[in-house]
Amino acid sequence: MTDRPASWRMPTLKQMEKMAAVVGGNVPPKPGLAPEEDLPPEYWQALPEDPRADARPGPLGRAMRLCQMSQHILRVECRRCSRTVEIQKVDAIRLYGSEALWRDVGQRLLDNTCTQRTGRHEEDGCWPAFE
Repeated sequence: MTDRPASWRMPTLKQMEKMAAVVGGNVPPKPGLAPEEDLPPEYWQALPEDPRADARPGPLGRAMRLCQMSQHILRVECRRCSRTVEIQKVDAIRLYGSEALWRDVGQRLLDNTCTQRTGRHEEDGCWPAFE
């Protein structure tokens, strides 16, 4: 037997039951989802309704209109295939109009040259990351 301080000793059965009772009060009423289970519909409905969905710190917010952009070169990158597409602001305004949202223009630019086509609607297309 090694010489260990008293704090290193295994708790007694009574102490373990007492700790389990305290922790048991903090346990959620039902277990979480298994990895292969689908997320509940409430989760998917809450995502687009979240006010942070369109907000992005910095000068290039996704919800900004092209006429509000201060940069002359607009860049969008795909999170999926790491492809980057650039367009000059004047060309974007000429093609899509000054009131077009940068989020829609960026998505359209990526989709027009997308290489990730699987045939499934849920998986097709690029995932934009606006810079």
